Amino acid sequence: MSVQDRIFDVTGARTVVTGAASGLGLAMAEVMAECGAKVTLADLDEERLERETERLAASGADVRSRVLDVGDADAVARLFDEVAETDGGVDVAFANAGISLEHGVLAPDGGLEAVDRSRWDRVLDVNLNGVLFTVRAAAAVMKRQRSGRIVVTASTAGIRADPLVGYSYTATKFGVVGIVHQAALELAPHGVHVNAIAPGPFRTRIGGETEIPDSFWEQVVAIGRMAEPDELKPLVLLLASKASSFITGAVIPIDGGQRLMAPNPQP
Repeated sequence: MSVQDRIFDVTGARTVVTGAASGLGLAMAEVMAECGAKVTLADLDEERLERETERLAASGADVRSRVLDVGDADAVARLFDEVAETDGGVDVAFANAGISLEHGVLAPDGGLEAVDRSRWDRVLDVNLNGVLFTVRAAAAVMKRQRSGRIVVTASTAGIRADPLVGYSYTATKFGVVGIVHQAALELAPHGVHVNAIAPGPFRTRIGGETEIPDSFWEQVVAIGRMAEPDELKPLVLLLASKASSFITGAVIPIDGGQRLMAPNPQP
């Protein structure tokens, strides 16, 4: 095995990915499985979850699926306890599940007056509470092991204003950055690394697969386009492996230089 392969090796890593049935979560599960990890895919979308897990298993990957609502703290804790009991521990946890239920703040039907309490509560339950519950459940296992990697999906909308998303999404993504910082500080003495990925515009259901014309991204992203989910995989592997041995509490943008541009106009 080369030095490069050894540094990024995740063979046999016991891994849990939430929001794994589609988008960035599926990309995370794919790259870990492709590189030899033992992956549990968790999601609330049972049909899509089963289909994607079967597809990965058919390629020879060591995968299994669990239906999970990350807003249910007890269910999240049970999932990590189950994986720890079955596999003997948890090495990597991706707190990725997230939703967006509002239009952008500058859209005609967006802004403060459009904030709906029921949608606000649901987004916070998934994006903020779900991250806290996932980080807490993973930490409980990893502290006993005195090792582990926790990777949270934040957003560039959690580090700067973004008119393409609503208040609930922005609030939760700023919040999870705070959780990452606090958890990284608390868990560092226990050998547990906690970091965040902050994606910019990716071609996912949240990112807008077909709604926004490509010409718009040429104006607001330095590289001039949206990203494909596969482009997240190298960063995922970095944070899940020994290559990140001196990285914790980091929030790493992967946005094609979107932060370097003026705040986004409306398409």
